[in-house]
Amino acid sequence: MTDDADAPILGKRSREANPNGEDEPMEDRNPPAGDGDSDSDDDVGPMPMPASAQGAATRKKRKGTTEFLITTSVDGHLKLWKKQDQGIEFVKHYRAHLTPIAAVSASADGLLFATVSEDQTAKVYDVVNFDMINIIKLDYTPLACCWVHRSGEGQGILAISDASSGVIRLYDGRGQGTPLQTIDSVHRFPVHIMTYSERYHTVISADESGFIEYWQPVEPFGLPKNIPNLWQYKSETDLYEFKKSKSTPTCITLSPTSSSFVTFSLPDRQIRIFSFLSGKLTRKYDESLDAIQQMQQAGTAVSKLDDMEFGRRLAIERELELPGPDNKIPGRWINAIFDESGAFVIYPTLSGIKVINTVNNRVVRLLGKDEVVRFLNVTLYQGAPSKKSLVTAAMAASSNPILSERALRDPTLTCTGFKRNRFFLFTRSEPEGGDRDVFNERPSREEQTVAAAVPNAPAGPSNIANSATIHTTEGDIHIRLFPQQAPKAVENFVGHSRSGYFEGVIFHRVIPKFMIQTGDPLGDGTGGTSIWGKEFEDEFSDELKHDRPYTVSMANAGPGTNGSQFFVTTTATPWLDKKHTIFGRVLSGLEVVHAIENTRTNKFDKPFEDIKIINIDVE
Repeated sequence: MTDDADAPILGKRSREANPNGEDEPMEDRNPPAGDGDSDSDDDVGPMPMPASAQGAATRKKRKGTTEFLITTSVDGHLKLWKKQDQGIEFVKHYRAHLTPIAAVSASADGLLFATVSEDQTAKVYDVVNFDMINIIKLDYTPLACCWVHRSGEGQGILAISDASSGVIRLYDGRGQGTPLQTIDSVHRFPVHIMTYSERYHTVISADESGFIEYWQPVEPFGLPKNIPNLWQYKSETDLYEFKKSKSTPTCITLSPTSSSFVTFSLPDRQIRIFSFLSGKLTRKYDESLDAIQQMQQAGTAVSKLDDMEFGRRLAIERELELPGPDNKIPGRWINAIFDESGAFVIYPTLSGIKVINTVNNRVVRLLGKDEVVRFLNVTLYQGAPSKKSLVTAAMAASSNPILSERALRDPTLTCTGFKRNRFFLFTRSEPEGGDRDVFNERPSREEQTVAAAVPNAPAGPSNIANSATIHTTEGDIHIRLFPQQAPKAVENFVGHSRSGYFEGVIFHRVIPKFMIQTGDPLGDGTGGTSIWGKEFEDEFSDELKHDRPYTVSMANAGPGTNGSQFFVTTTATPWLDKKHTIFGRVLSGLEVVHAIENTRTNKFDKPFEDIKIINIDVE
């Protein structure tokens, strides 16, 4: 939202369909904010479920709604939650896999749920009875899974893709581990996304090279021939968009009627909406970092952030595209979804969770704009939870406020957060007691036993971290740390940062087109020690090289002489490889690095005017 009440409508188009049923393509647009005050979430235009429409237009409960929320974590745990009149209630917990869960899928009717993992197993759950009903052992590492059968069918068909090839195999979800069919004619590269349309009995899948394919889960496993007005040649469509932009979709989400689908892609960070039948691009929203920075500088962003906060969030955005400790990109979990009307698209961004009205092309709501969490994966519940008690005609006709309140919907947006081992709920109601953190699960007996057996750890925060912000008299420098590749160097840096060791320390050596150096409390390059009070060994990794500027490395006086001093390169310095330990890279604040680099120095490369570290914040 923005303070500009007269924001123009960009990219608006007629909703009249062409005679052939295709939608007209749209230009690249970033939708302007809707009308309303930026400090209020009320009265901002049409919403996915307007409060005024609750009693006037009661929707039938959509097929596939079991009112269960299922969450999985990267360490293999699965939890089931039941939707209540207000909020959710914990039901059951499974340690589903001993290795990270690669993908999950719920069937069209919501009765079956599946997980696949790097441990080469697929596990099937009966959602309503919250029970694990099958374990399918695979002879390959799975990458994606998807239920590909219609509601009510006796046999649940589960499609699983191979992480090392373009092969997709179909299994009976309740049967043995023998594939019913093997499909190797659709994709040439590993398939990481599959989405099933029950209306058209068609799967839309994407592989890691950026190709999008339509296919039916019955022989000959090709493009459907019995769907009127469906595209016949891919050259007629815009499905090559990802290949052209050298990007890969992270999600494919169908609208409730399967008339269109929405994608988010990396690294171009574009939200694209396609017509299912024509394959044409109908909407495109630019969420790239360049566009976001331009809007921030021009003051046209949906939510204006102060420069410090914007820099922090920008550093997180860049980190989303970098491989984590598991060598996987965290941004792969970012998705976009439709509301139940199909007219609104919801997706997480740097500034919060955007709700876009695709009819008038406006941002009608920005959720969580004041939160410090970077939201990643979202899902929406808009139904009314089923009531256990009977409602008589007299009760329905009465004006009893308690009964009226029970009849209201409780729409809930559920989302996960980057580096957060919890999930978040956006609802219309305030948390009871004013405390937003809810822990409604008692620890298991096993967890209590383990907790009792673990000796008390020393107090204080851990000296291992993944990022830090160096606050200097010239501005802030945000860096990413590499604790996996250089654990001792990172521990040393984090320990000194948290103890205040670097506070007031100057950049004592600055050489343009080479590097800037600091970390010596004496200020002349001869001082400084490690957190252990002695020099420590070098840590070299083939994954990290001085092949680019903005590399953060330890300064030393020879092999195994690391103390507290470190430097940031301003150009590629390959001759430093295997000589200086790399423990970080600058993500943002590059202009600050160059401002320090370009300061005037004496013949000893020391700046005439002291540039100091104010302090260092570690995350």
